[in-house]
Amino acid sequence: MYKKLASHTLIYGLSPYLPRILGLFILPIITKDLTQLDYGIYGIVLAYVAAIEVLKDLGLNLILYNSFTKMPHQYKWMWRSIYGFLTIWNWGYAVLATGLIYWIVPPEAIENVWLIVALNLLPIVLFGPTQLIGKVYFQMKEKPVEIAVRTVIFGVLTILLNLYTISYLKMGYMGWFWSSCIVGILTNLSFWYPINIKYKLKPIFNFKWRLMKQNLKVSLPTVPHYYSSYIIQTSDKAILSGMNVSTNDIGGYNFAGMFGGLFSQLGNALGQAARPLFNTYYKSKNYLKVREIIFVMQLLFFALTFLASLWLKEIFSILVKNEDLALTYPIAIILIMAVNYRPMYFGSAGVILYGEKTKKLLYVTFIASIICVVLNFSLIPYWGVWAAVFSTYVSMMYMGYSGYFLKEFKEVDVPFYPMLWLLATLVLTVFAYYAVEFNLTIKISITFVLTISGLFLAKKFFNEK
Repeated sequence: MYKKLASHTLIYGLSPYLPRILGLFILPIITKDLTQLDYGIYGIVLAYVAAIEVLKDLGLNLILYNSFTKMPHQYKWMWRSIYGFLTIWNWGYAVLATGLIYWIVPPEAIENVWLIVALNLLPIVLFGPTQLIGKVYFQMKEKPVEIAVRTVIFGVLTILLNLYTISYLKMGYMGWFWSSCIVGILTNLSFWYPINIKYKLKPIFNFKWRLMKQNLKVSLPTVPHYYSSYIIQTSDKAILSGMNVSTNDIGGYNFAGMFGGLFSQLGNALGQAARPLFNTYYKSKNYLKVREIIFVMQLLFFALTFLASLWLKEIFSILVKNEDLALTYPIAIILIMAVNYRPMYFGSAGVILYGEKTKKLLYVTFIASIICVVLNFSLIPYWGVWAAVFSTYVSMMYMGYSGYFLKEFKEVDVPFYPMLWLLATLVLTVFAYYAVEFNLTIKISITFVLTISGLFLAKKFFNEK
């Protein structure tokens, strides 16, 4: 079981990392042709688009996951109905997104506003939820290679297109938008044939409205839940912009946040690999096994995030050839360590999502987003971008651990020790923030001890399983 989980996590995790690693190697090239203003414009537009992206699927991905497990012989009919409904809905979503992008594009980019709108929405208008249906299908069928191959191919293509448009064509921030549009169209095309033809999951447009309303009653409460992730991780750029923080400062913060995003991707990979396994254990109420997996994930995250933070100053000095951007590594450390909330969050949220008690998630995610917004508006006038860093960290910690104190989770008869894990996360974050300034000898010693200890424990653990 653990070997399968590890192999699937590696497939899901490494597939996006391979192009991202390539992306790190081209940073010395493209950062010569980019400014903080470019990062600021792209970050602001991306932040606002992400603000409504959760509306694109209306939370119906939860119904896709649960119906696959709960109704294994009838899920295809349910999926086809959702496919048809979302295809129609995505046209309305495109209209909403058009108005938002036109309204928020910074003055420095207003001449390209309609092109930015078109490049962001063309894949959605042409293909609707095709990519969503394809990814969930292969994930629940435990065929991670199908997703990983696409991730690697189109990830590498994105990097090459970024290099071409930014450093060869000198398009600045517009290079990102062109690359995203082209790759979005090609990705959807790669899913369209197997989903619509091979596996016969063509959309049904004469779906039963009564059934869809029942689905939406369950799925819509998850929209604020997913939206809270946006508020915590992305909206800070919009708030910084609205509170007149300079676009250059926002660009530096956005750049540092990219490194936290690398570990968020690892969290997504773990979630993708473990979701079918968790659903099986939830069905049999084997919470002891769920806890075991969660704890393994948490220890893995601690090791990887700490070691990355320990060496981040040297990593930035090698990869980043823009002096202003290279000085943002302290921000990146906090944002990387904040992602340690993710494994423990799986433990509480998974129980609630599988039980379809979705309204209760608002006590976790919605309150976390409120905390983030309040802290941002209160502290940004005094601390600038560091207020956004602090609010992101605090909100993620709340989201990761508060779910364990809900009544719905207390019905689980297996203790998860959330306060001990939270304390460990806080201590490790403080240590990482200061340890980055240690001399090379101490850093090498720490890395050696942690690596040897980790390999020994991993070998012992897997042999026992």
